[in-house]
Formats: sequence, C-alpha cells, structure tokens
Amino acid sequence: MELIGVIAAVASSAIGGASIALTRFVVTDADPFLIGAFRFGIGFALLLPLACLGRTRWPARADLPAVAALGLLFFGMFPVLFNASLAYTTAARASLALSTLPLLTMIIAALLGVEPLTRRKLAGVCISTSGVVIALTSGLAYAPAGAWRGDLLMLAAAVCMALYNVWSRPYIARSGAIPFTCVAMGMGGAVLIVIALCNGGPAQVKAFGPTQWWTLSLLGAFGGALTFYLWAAALARTTPTRVALSVTVNPIVASIVAAFLLAEPLQWTIGVGLLAVMIGILFATTSAGRRSD
Repeated sequence: MELIGVIAAVASSAIGGASIALTRFVVTDADPFLIGAFRFGIGFALLLPLACLGRTRWPARADLPAVAALGLLFFGMFPVLFNASLAYTTAARASLALSTLPLLTMIIAALLGVEPLTRRKLAGVCISTSGVVIALTSGLAYAPAGAWRGDLLMLAAAVCMALYNVWSRPYIARSGAIPFTCVAMGMGGAVLIVIALCNGGPAQVKAFGPTQWWTLSLLGAFGGALTFYLWAAALARTTPTRVALSVTVNPIVASIVAAFLLAEPLQWTIGVGLLAVMIGILFATTSAGRRSD
C-alpha cells in the first residue's frame, strides 16, 4: 500500500513537471485564470463519469464545506499563483521554488500534529532538494528580468499545496480519490471559469489556434485529471511528506520538456540531479532496520 502511494506520487509529479513546461508554452496566449479554467474544467469533465460509475463513496454532507474549501485552495488559488509565476520566470526556476513543497509539508504536518518530523525524512528531503539544485544549475543562470516575482508566486503556490496535502488526507480516506478530487476540482474549476468569463476569456479563446487548443487539452487531460487523481490516490496510501517529496521529480521533468518546447538550456547535470532525487526519495520512504519513521 505504501509503495503504491509513493509510485503514484512520483508519476503524478512527473506529469506535473511536463505540465509546467506546457503552461509556460501557452502562458503568453492565455491569462492564469483561463489556463486554470481549461485545465480543471477538462479535468472535472473527465473525472465525473469515473466517479459516477465507480463504487467508491462521495464525500459525506458534513464533509462538503471542508472539501469545497480545499478545492478553492488547491484548484482555485494554487493554479492562479502557479500560472502567474510562469509568466515571470523560467520553468527551471519555478520548479525549484515548487520543490520546497516537501519541506513545507513536513513542517506544517509536524506543527499540526499530523505527522512526526524525523531525521530520516529531513535527510531525504535535503538530498532530493540538493539533486534539484544540481540538475538546474544551468537553468537558474538563465532568467528574464524580474524573475524573482515568479519565484515568490511559485513559493506561495507551494504553501497552498502543502496545506492541501496535510488537510485533505482524512477526507480522501473517507470517500475515495476520484470522488474527492472530482468534487474539489469541480469547485475550484467553477470559480476559475466564472473569473475567466468575466476577465476577457472569450476574446482570448477566439484568438486560439490549433497549438493552443492541443496544449490546453493536454493540460486538462493529463495535467488536470490524471495528475491530481494520482496525487489524491497517493495521499490516501502514504504520509503527506512522502507524497510531497516526490515533487522533486517535477523540476527535472519540467527542464527536459522545456528544453524541447522552449529551448531552455539542458545539460548533463540533469542526470546527476535525477540520481540524487531518487536516492533522497528512497531514503525518506524506507525505514532503517524495518522500523517505521
């Protein structure tokens, strides 16, 4: 069960890394609200039939206010900050800011008494984060003017995600990954659609060509539905810190995809960084002497 959760989290983060590059590819053609509306609107439309056909439970009525609030936090505020960040900075720098998520999740979980802070987990986070820094050394030197604005926005997005990781786990356990994600994503997506409609979204859509439609469709199907279903499934099977630690895979995948889509620099350090990330994840998700920590 624990291993399945870790694998699901790593897969989710890898797809999320590709989504960062795709978002930066289309961010000049659509504002953050419109990108989020497409990503989570399509994601909700794909998850809803699965939730209706499945045998898992929908969130209980008493849980709905909390699930809706988590949806607004993660599928409303998070994507706006995430998408806005990529209008100012590179995929590599944004990914590095997002890779603070494991540390933020670990600290928040410890403060709220959800998960103990252990030296082994902290060491794993440090190893993986060091791998991210090594992998993105060249990409960090290449940045547009004012990139620090994008870095701060992505850091704020990471805080939103860390809170979601810690608070959502009991609700996912009571209902199931698909129903929970469907309700939360539907709430956040609906708000983004309304804002996009009121913020000139239709005019932007009229200017779309085949490239924009394909990019946003991929973001919705894979970066929306699949990524966050896998993330919720991981949270249901393992601890918030171990799930969040997988996000260190995200920047490396983002850098590889961005090298092809955006001609951002890619060097041999990516391979070294990926190895360090995997060692860090393995170290933090296993127990010394078969003792759980």
